[in-house]
Amino acid sequence: MTRYAAQTEVSSDKSRLEIERTLSRYGATSFMYAQTQDHAVIAFEMIGRRILFKLAMPNRKDKKFTLTPTGRFRSATSAAEAYEQAVRQRWRALALVIKAKLEAVECGISEFESEFLANIVLPDGGTAGDFLIPQIARAYETGEMPKMIPFIE
Repeated sequence: MTRYAAQTEVSSDKSRLEIERTLSRYGATSFMYAQTQDHAVIAFEMIGRRILFKLAMPNRKDKKFTLTPTGRFRSATSAAEAYEQAVRQRWRALALVIKAKLEAVECGISEFESEFLANIVLPDGGTAGDFLIPQIARAYETGEMPKMIPFIE
C-alpha cells in the first residue's frame, strides 16, 4: 500500500499553516498548535466544540531512518532527511483528513459531531475517543453494553 504524500516536498510548517487556513475558512473560532519531540497537537473550536488532534511523530532512532533498505548505516544527513520526509508526510496526511472531514460536513454527507467524535475534547480534558474506545473494546470482549453512567451500580 502506498502512503499518501510519501514523497511530498511540502514543509511541515506549510502544512500546519494550510490546516489553520482551512479551519478558518470553514468557520473555526480559535486555533492552537504545539509540538514536542514525540507529538504535535492541533486544537480548534468550532460550533461550540473543542477538537483535538494528536499527531504522533516518528522515532528518529527507528531503523527505517538510521539504516538504508539494504541494511547499511545511513549518514547523519541522510538519516535526518529520511526522518524529515516522514514528518512532512504525516503533516500532509493530517491536512487531508481535516479538510476531508470539514468538506463532508459542509456538503451534508455527515454531521460535525460524527466526523470529529473521537477528537471532541470532554470537560476533563480528555477526548471522546479516549473515553469511548476502552468501553467499546470491553463491550466486544464481554458482549455487554457499558452502563449508562459509568461507576454507578
